[in-house]
Amino acid sequence: MLFTSAEYLLFLPAIVALFWILPHRFRLPMLLIASYGFYMSFIPAFILLIAPMTLFNWLWGKVLYKDHENRVILGVGIVVNLLILGYFKYANFFADTFSHIIKMTGAADPHWTFNIILPLGISFFTFEYIHYLFEIRRGNKPIDSFVLFSLFAAFFPTQIAGPIKRYPDFVAQMQAETKLKLSYFDEGIPLIIIGMAKKLLLADNLATFVQMGVSAPPMYSGPELWLFAYAFAFQIYFDFSGYTDIGRGSAMLFGYHIPLNFNMPYIARNMSDFWRRWHISLSSWLRDYLFIPLGGSKGSRWQTNRNLFLTMALGGLWHGASWNFVIWGVYHGLALIVHREFSQWRSTQAWFVDLLKQPVPAKVWHYTAMLFTFHAVCIGWVFFRIQNIGAAFTMVRRMVTLRPFFSMPSPEHFLVMKPDLPVVVPVVMVMVAILMIANWPVSSLNEKGAFTKMPAFVQAAYCAVVILAIITFLPDNSQPFIYFQF
Repeated sequence: MLFTSAEYLLFLPAIVALFWILPHRFRLPMLLIASYGFYMSFIPAFILLIAPMTLFNWLWGKVLYKDHENRVILGVGIVVNLLILGYFKYANFFADTFSHIIKMTGAADPHWTFNIILPLGISFFTFEYIHYLFEIRRGNKPIDSFVLFSLFAAFFPTQIAGPIKRYPDFVAQMQAETKLKLSYFDEGIPLIIIGMAKKLLLADNLATFVQMGVSAPPMYSGPELWLFAYAFAFQIYFDFSGYTDIGRGSAMLFGYHIPLNFNMPYIARNMSDFWRRWHISLSSWLRDYLFIPLGGSKGSRWQTNRNLFLTMALGGLWHGASWNFVIWGVYHGLALIVHREFSQWRSTQAWFVDLLKQPVPAKVWHYTAMLFTFHAVCIGWVFFRIQNIGAAFTMVRRMVTLRPFFSMPSPEHFLVMKPDLPVVVPVVMVMVAILMIANWPVSSLNEKGAFTKMPAFVQAAYCAVVILAIITFLPDNSQPFIYFQF
């Protein structure tokens, strides 16, 4: 069942009510059963994969704890998890790539393929298991209860697309004898409503607009393609942050705090700042369990840049078994390297440092950097969205050169209805305004708690208006969450 489905709107209140009615010792087993039921509502057979993976990692964590200095034991655990992930997520990708290489040599195409369906949430399950083993290697105590460990990974508000949890913090919350508080509902319900609005009101409506552009980039001019890139940037933000808001709000109803996953990423001043604000649980995971084990920034300048590049390239591949995701990861890796090199150069230029100490130049630089970073991120989103690499490069070339500046009539123009530039501009401008308005209460909840401190009637009025807008502008067909495919 999707978060935005009627089934979930019945499922969640029932589980919340049962949770608070039951004695504490029965709450976690009930939540585990509910979480497995939630997972099996998609494809029941995949529980036959998740359950053995859970049992293996729970047992292997105990083995590792007895000799946590032994890197071989850690390595075996990580390899087992990666092999399972690799088979289900990348077997077809590598087979198709190898078949293409053979075809390029002039030999007959072997047409190798596997009839494999990607289990939902397999990447997030795997990352949480690997994190668990790493933390035991670093001296943390393993989870004694199998129910508790199973629920750590399977907790239904986060099981499909995160955020990626850290087990010492989350397990401590699950073990605490939490008492029912109205504040859980005061914070959780607005998050769920706003998350629904982000997904249904904004992301799903933007999806139709984005599809028009990416399905036939040659039909559009450079400025029009920029507008489609802006629209996808907002779509994926609303889609993924909407999922996170619903998940965090749902967890809050049980008294559990889920890590913040977004912090207004499109006001980032550079690529490094962007990754501190976007998909925070993933970027911190990549830092702690990939970048630092590779050597982090402790080595030479070249080694640090290499580690950045490899981390982001592998992070791109994690997003999907397709070369466009690899290119997207490589693009961000190179962007982080450029930012790091520029920052080091800037720190050696006394005149530049003195200039930025002045109020006006500092503000001009701040907003210029923010604008430049947003557009650099939008270029990356083109490779993320368009699987055809040639079409993606064509779109980026037109965006960068702004050629043609105006779209010219073509045979496709008369076969497919497309919006003219004057019509598209206000649409995207409205979406920018909605981004600011829709994000305000969530950012206030996350940072200062200003929204929850406002009078109850103001909060209720805001939520009522949002619900009314959802009902009024609900699209005909709600799309699956984008990150479900990862």
